[in-house]
Amino acid sequence: MARMSPEPSKWAHIIAADPDHSRRYIQRFKMMAAAGHDLEGEARTIDAMVQPGSRILDAGCGPGRHGGALHARGHVVVGVDLDPTLIAAAEEDYPGPTWVVQDLAELDLPAKGIEAGFDAILCAGNVMGFLAPSTRVEVLRRLRDHLAPEGRAVIGFGAGRGYDFDEFFADAASAGLQVELKLSTWDLRPFAPDSDFLVAVLSRA
Repeated sequence: MARMSPEPSKWAHIIAADPDHSRRYIQRFKMMAAAGHDLEGEARTIDAMVQPGSRILDAGCGPGRHGGALHARGHVVVGVDLDPTLIAAAEEDYPGPTWVVQDLAELDLPAKGIEAGFDAILCAGNVMGFLAPSTRVEVLRRLRDHLAPEGRAVIGFGAGRGYDFDEFFADAASAGLQVELKLSTWDLRPFAPDSDFLVAVLSRA
């Protein structure tokens, strides 16, 4: 029996409807960087959590700014995104990390000859809000499977994107992940019931 493909993500639907969307997305962040905006807060947080030279997976890496920043800090970085336009931009702008086109709902880096067992997994940029609801637990399970035994996944996304925080916590538990820490910003401010952003630090249950 043929294996069924996962439900396409919201991002896949967006780029199917508007093929130029990815190029505009890339350009927006280049303009922000040129204007002096701080775009490395997520990378600094991950860097502070791991030992020098750690293996880090940037899940939903987009055009590579987080993975590129972590590579510049001396880490061994693999970035994965389903959008080949974004991966091509990452390869051009941030040589050094390994960049892979793959849907997170089908994440299987060992099948591509890349060892799992990452010391940290970063999933930023509201990636979770772009997932198809039917794939959320599977994505979290696959992230868990790519963690080292003592590794941690750090997932950040905003409220109002169709994925309730309590639902996310329940899905994480179903995927075999436990929440170690809840924050409301990448600069480590505490999470509260009315927080409009979540940064969750998770480990293998």
